[in-house]
Amino acid sequence: MKATIWHNPKCGTSRKTLAILENLSKVEVEVVEYLKDPPSAEKLAQLYKDAGITPQQGLRLRGTDAEERGLPAADDATVLAAMAAEPMLIERPLVETDKGARLCRPQDRVLEIL
Repeated sequence: MKATIWHNPKCGTSRKTLAILENLSKVEVEVVEYLKDPPSAEKLAQLYKDAGITPQQGLRLRGTDAEERGLPAADDATVLAAMAAEPMLIERPLVETDKGARLCRPQDRVLEIL
């Protein structure tokens, strides 16, 4: 099985999620440091749809100006465009496998798609 993780190495939850993936021999892990290589608005829309959440639910509030900019109440297209332009607004980690996608907060949520 292949798993792609949109990862921030400075984030403890992201590191713990990556460790879970790396410790499973059946999983081939692709790591994307999304702050350096951000996903497109279209890819984010697909990930959130597959995870069963809205873009607003995937918005990082802590340590960002998302609330001041009114992003939690904005429409999907506005939120996705902001995330693609400023990847710090993406809550992490996002993981995608052939079984779906999850925003892995807490990190054990990754087990739902393995």
